[in-house]
Amino acid sequence: MNVIFISPNFPLHFYNFCNRLLHLGCNVLGIGDCPYDNLNDNVKSSLTEYYYVNSLEDYNQVMRAAAFFTFKYGKIDHIESQNEYWLATEARLREDFNVKSGLRPADLWKVKLKSQMKAIYAKAGVPTARWMLIDNENKARKFAKMVGYPLIIKPDNGVGASNTYKIDDAAALDEVLSKIDTHNSVNIIEEFVPGHVETFDGITNSRGEILFCTGQVMKITPLAMLNGDGENISYTRNMQESDLLEIGTKTIQAFGVKQRFFHFEFFRLDADKQGLGNKGDIIGLEANMRAPGGYIPDKMNYAYDVDVYQIWAESLVFDENRSFHDYKFRRYVTHYGRGANVNYRHSPDEIRGHFGDRLLMENIPPKSISGGMGAQIFILKSNSEEELFTDGEYILER
Repeated sequence: MNVIFISPNFPLHFYNFCNRLLHLGCNVLGIGDCPYDNLNDNVKSSLTEYYYVNSLEDYNQVMRAAAFFTFKYGKIDHIESQNEYWLATEARLREDFNVKSGLRPADLWKVKLKSQMKAIYAKAGVPTARWMLIDNENKARKFAKMVGYPLIIKPDNGVGASNTYKIDDAAALDEVLSKIDTHNSVNIIEEFVPGHVETFDGITNSRGEILFCTGQVMKITPLAMLNGDGENISYTRNMQESDLLEIGTKTIQAFGVKQRFFHFEFFRLDADKQGLGNKGDIIGLEANMRAPGGYIPDKMNYAYDVDVYQIWAESLVFDENRSFHDYKFRRYVTHYGRGANVNYRHSPDEIRGHFGDRLLMENIPPKSISGGMGAQIFILKSNSEEELFTDGEYILER
């Protein structure tokens, strides 16, 4: 089997996807904009061959790389990146090289446009925040009068929480409207949802059957992370005991997720909201046809004693989960992100000594991705939600 993997070197831990495919006997063919000599040794050892391009933004260069691999190794079976930024490049390559698996350009609307995601959530019976596409300032002000403040404005075709604004009053709305180009870019305005984010994450086979699933509870929303100091807490939960399992499964069916890693985001209401729902209700937010970001795949592994990189590779090669089909939730695994330029009471050395072998990982992420993760992260295992929040009080104490 021949698999092209775009940008296998970033984020750094993505080499694990390539590594598992290689060990299953695949030709893993990397295309990236990092010179080969600068690649991490883990990346190099996880690839059959690597093709360097000056820029992954230049589709002609990427296409020539794929053509070279096709000439040398034969027909390409899969094209992947697990990175939302390259979804359109993946789709275009699949179209040009007639790769049967995965999204084609005509499929991207349902996973790139937030307005279209809402329509499919509705198909699954999942409510979403009231919204409107705005191409002029008057529409935005009219919507504000209809639903009231706070409001959210963000690009209809955007990545994560970038260029997302929370608007608390008319003056703030005017300020944001002065920053964005409502005539040449498509933005969506929607009512603010008083809740926290919970995700439904996993892997499907070619028939859309779920091979593995779990989810994250994010006690601080991605928008708050970006607009604040980057401090956050998120933990892996037992999806098999959550009401989100049924809702998530219906959402998978509505979006037609096949032979993909998926990452769906929902709000759980923390308070009643007239016209939207009651406290505890689930509200659809966004859909992503990729692995969840950051170190979430590793958190999944620790929480269930599995290898999701292996499960994903087996979904491509065997169309089934052979190694971990009887998986069970074992423990809570929590990401604690510390903010930049914050004076914390406990030093990293004190944290290491305090938690011992309960500390699974620690890292300082690259600045390019630290906004949603924290300037310094600690990942711990615990036996209960009560314990993980107590841990958070120690790590984030100022």
